Amino acid sequence: MAKKKKIFILDTNVILHDYRCIYCFEEHDVIIPITVLEELDKFKRGDSLINYHAREFTRELDNLVGDDLFTKGVSLGKNNGKLFIETGKPFSDQLKDSFAEDIPDHRILAIAEYTKNKHKTKEVIFITKDINLRIKAKSLGIDSEDYKRGQIADIDRSVSSGMSIIDNIDDKYIAQIYDNPQGVLASELPFIPKLKGNLYLILKSTNSSILCCYDPFSMTIRKVEKLNTYGIFPKNAEQAFAIDALMNPEISLVAISGKAGTGKTLLALAAALQQEDKFDYIYLARPIVSLSNKDIGFLPGDVDEKISPFMQPLFDNLGFIKHRFNAHSKENQRIDEMQKEKKLLLAPLAYIRGRSISNSFFIVDEAQNLTPHEIKTIITRAGEGSKMIFTGDIEQIDSPYLDKKSNGLSHLFDRMKGQDMFAHINLEKGERSFLAEIASDLL
Repeated sequence: MAKKKKIFILDTNVILHDYRCIYCFEEHDVIIPITVLEELDKFKRGDSLINYHAREFTRELDNLVGDDLFTKGVSLGKNNGKLFIETGKPFSDQLKDSFAEDIPDHRILAIAEYTKNKHKTKEVIFITKDINLRIKAKSLGIDSEDYKRGQIADIDRSVSSGMSIIDNIDDKYIAQIYDNPQGVLASELPFIPKLKGNLYLILKSTNSSILCCYDPFSMTIRKVEKLNTYGIFPKNAEQAFAIDALMNPEISLVAISGKAGTGKTLLALAAALQQEDKFDYIYLARPIVSLSNKDIGFLPGDVDEKISPFMQPLFDNLGFIKHRFNAHSKENQRIDEMQKEKKLLLAPLAYIRGRSISNSFFIVDEAQNLTPHEIKTIITRAGEGSKMIFTGDIEQIDSPYLDKKSNGLSHLFDRMKGQDMFAHINLEKGERSFLAEIASDLL
């Protein structure tokens, strides 16, 4: 039986999230409210990814319509529906009574309400990433959903996929791994299932346990040592696994997730400093989630001065590492030299498009505030010899249009799991302080 055709109405934030979203609704028709085009016009200028999406979507529309008119709709391709631009509609009495302000969101709702009343035999669904606007739409009797393309179906499994615990191991196998620093073939260990990618394991017997890793290149299970990395010593198994992945030259992409205070950024920075002789540059980056609708242009100074306030947490971690050593130690002197030589650099993510970053250790903190497309844009900048590190807490998302299933960090460790050059570690135990641990769990 043929599926009943639907009509999807798209909000501005959906297009700014994914400029190719119009092709994701199969045989159903798509409506772009003309107010959305008006809003997109405000985003065309700028260097951030949403500006890029606004420009690319406008070009996409221009290519679709050519010299024709939008009045009869434009085909979105074979097996897809049509795209329509719906012009502004007057507010109904219900809208007038509900909303005093004539703002873009309410004008979009007026078009959605008009479409619903016009096409009574079809299911009309308003798609927006704005939770409050979805609630407003549903209050008016308009079906509304989030844009779900790229969302992770089983986020809990994806988060925990980087590590496993295997109990009731025979002591002889644990001893075998201890006695072979190069590792033991996984095929020789009967309790090891068929594995893909870099997987960290805690093997436990009645009398002992061992931290180890499955190496996909040699197909061996090897012991994971607790390494002292530029004065930072791992305080738990997960931190040991994270340092192992960060120090492994075979792993060029690492994702470290975990709640506040688990040491994600500190471990990444310590590993970068420990290996600084192997890389030309160490880049530190964070997505800039502005407050009060003010972007970095609002702040005084050049680019480095503008982004410095956003980068302060990275400098705090650098200061913590420096305090592990004597003020006149060679380690502290080397950090100061790297900063003077511009080997330790801040990287504004807004300007990364088009660059090629070779032989660099690139740390992106707070990656949960990036979209999947932004994560892809950053990783595809990696040239030969580069190592990319993404850290973040998917429970602390500042972007109003992302959640734990749709943010770029979740997307990264869901899509890349099983790849030989990728490792994901989820840090569970807070090590900042007992107070921070309690607050993270209870507040």
